[in-house]
Amino acid sequence: MIPALTGFIQRPVTANGISINAVTGGAGPPILLLHGWPETWWEWHKVMPLLAERFSVVAVDLRGAGFSDCPQGGYDKATMARDAHEVMVALGHERYAVCGHDIGGMVALAQAALHRDAVTHLAVLDVPLPGWSEWEATIARLWHFGFHMNRDMPEWLIQGREYDYIAAFMAERFYDHSSFDPSDVAVYARAMALPGRLRGGLEWYRTLAADHAAALTYKQRPLAIPVLGLGGDTRFGAQMVPMLEEFADTVTGGAIARCSHYVADERPDEVAAALIDFLTPC
Repeated sequence: MIPALTGFIQRPVTANGISINAVTGGAGPPILLLHGWPETWWEWHKVMPLLAERFSVVAVDLRGAGFSDCPQGGYDKATMARDAHEVMVALGHERYAVCGHDIGGMVALAQAALHRDAVTHLAVLDVPLPGWSEWEATIARLWHFGFHMNRDMPEWLIQGREYDYIAAFMAERFYDHSSFDPSDVAVYARAMALPGRLRGGLEWYRTLAADHAAALTYKQRPLAIPVLGLGGDTRFGAQMVPMLEEFADTVTGGAIARCSHYVADERPDEVAAALIDFLTPC
């Protein structure tokens, strides 16, 4: 089953030499939404209708996920940022805001740093960022980073068990388990079981050493655009603003109460309200 969202159109867009699945709807200034692991664009399905009342919303499946292509290479965040940027240009959006969660937040940071004439606002949700001064110490404490970086072993262990792995992985990172919907897990598991997608998503982790080195160069020219950092108060919420202040001059945000990592799933109203306030001129 292909997940569908009322009022939105899902279609392939050619970008950076591959096909990227894009979901579009709404009207107004454009905003691009980038999902994390192990999710797809469906991560944003509770947020998108709220944003579409004021904005032209674009959500994509990142390279290696969902119904986007999963080539052998190009999983460094700069290349993935180019994918996303070219989708927006192909859709007629020369200037746009970008919001990314988890791995999508890493892509969004690279996009803002590398496509400065295009990105007007940057929002990053609950993720440690390559280039951050606490990056190496932080990922050393996160077991799945090391596991996913391994070659072949994760595929061997997860293949055929996608639902069980994703359900356990996400449940560990929810604060309010009443907002944990097994049907959403099924969407992500079916997507990950498509040929090449498990490998594609794991490749996002296998480039992180190179992504860290690249992100260190972004600091040499701090972002001048408005930046928003949000996270769950039991996850990275307290770190998001000081982390992003290493990359940008003007950062606002903070922690979302009673929330963990999957902020768009657990607290969609708060996430949408924060984005609307961030993107609406005073």
